Amino acid sequence: MPLQHDPRLDYLDAVRSFALLLGIAFHTALSFMPIFIGWAVMDISTSELIPSFVLVSHSFRMALFFLIAGYFSHMTLRKRGIKPFIQSRLTRIGIPLLIAWFVLRPLLVSGWIMGAESMRNDVHSVVDIVSALVAGFASLAELPQGLLIGTHLWFLYYLLLISIGVIALRSLIACHAPTKHRLSQLADRIINIISRSSWMILLIAVPTAVGLWFMQHWGLDTPDKSLIPHIPLYCIYGGFFMFGWLLQRDVTFIDSFAHITSTKLAKCIVSIIAAIYLSGFQSNFAHTYYTFLKAGFMLSYALMMWSLISLSIGFSKKWLSRPNRLARYVADASYWLYLVHLPIVIWLQIAFAELPLHWAIKLISIFVITIGISLVIYDLMVRSTFIGATLNAKRKPRALFSMKKCITAV
Repeated sequence: MPLQHDPRLDYLDAVRSFALLLGIAFHTALSFMPIFIGWAVMDISTSELIPSFVLVSHSFRMALFFLIAGYFSHMTLRKRGIKPFIQSRLTRIGIPLLIAWFVLRPLLVSGWIMGAESMRNDVHSVVDIVSALVAGFASLAELPQGLLIGTHLWFLYYLLLISIGVIALRSLIACHAPTKHRLSQLADRIINIISRSSWMILLIAVPTAVGLWFMQHWGLDTPDKSLIPHIPLYCIYGGFFMFGWLLQRDVTFIDSFAHITSTKLAKCIVSIIAAIYLSGFQSNFAHTYYTFLKAGFMLSYALMMWSLISLSIGFSKKWLSRPNRLARYVADASYWLYLVHLPIVIWLQIAFAELPLHWAIKLISIFVITIGISLVIYDLMVRSTFIGATLNAKRKPRALFSMKKCITAV
């Protein structure tokens, strides 16, 4: 029986899934960097191609996620009202953040311990694994020091902070009706102009580039070391969230913003090449034109972010707009996949690190195995349970391991 169409925006679900799956690929690639970057483990097989992939993928994956989050947040608010919206944010973001941190943090600590032993060429015995796990869970005894920091779950924390900021701003504006009306008209006019002209991406890339200037390194920082908000990063991701929020005000806005043109493709390619080339000057502090090179990198990086986001939505809208069971299942599972993937990735990276295989074979294997393990757990223990109701707003029947299918097969 064919899947019937409903108001659900399938292509935006696909975009959100793509952003989260790209994050899994990003973390999988880190052990194959040609230089040690402080990751849990470094593989014996590395590639000079990985830094470029890491640079490009990291530039837009989370920004794309926050833009789509802003779009769906505004949709939810318009449909359900402010109180249900706040309740849904606390349920679908706050609860997973708290529970997942306590479960995943010890596993990540134990992975880092095992990774350090791997790079010292220590043999991995059952005793070593058990000792690492014990040490990982023992790290919880240090609480409240380090509470809610040190994992990939920072994106949930920032999503909560940004949502709070947007609601507070909206409430403040709503207090004065004439101002609200004028600002609403101005916002619609601006977003209409930006979305209809591919050259306007250059304009909105400038404030993003200004925010990038205040990063610790060239590119986007990862704010996983403190609960104190990283203000420039908060503004950057908050800007993408707000842009997505405003896009939802009129369906023609996102249609125009995601329109694929040869000009947009050309700008995207040029900005990627420029960002990759200029990134090579990051450590050359003595260069005569270091400041100009940094400014050029920031602008090309910001343009790369916006172009890739626009094209990602555009290609998804072109090819994934029709309802598809597989795409919808992956969309439902993607939140869970991203929540749980990192410990699995790190432990698999450690297992593969010393194997005499090509880096590409290892990378693909780790990615596929991680997705496979996570999907099995999702279908068996999450999708049709209260956990699935928390993550996806409602329980859904199993698809891979349906009891009905098993009974029919017997």
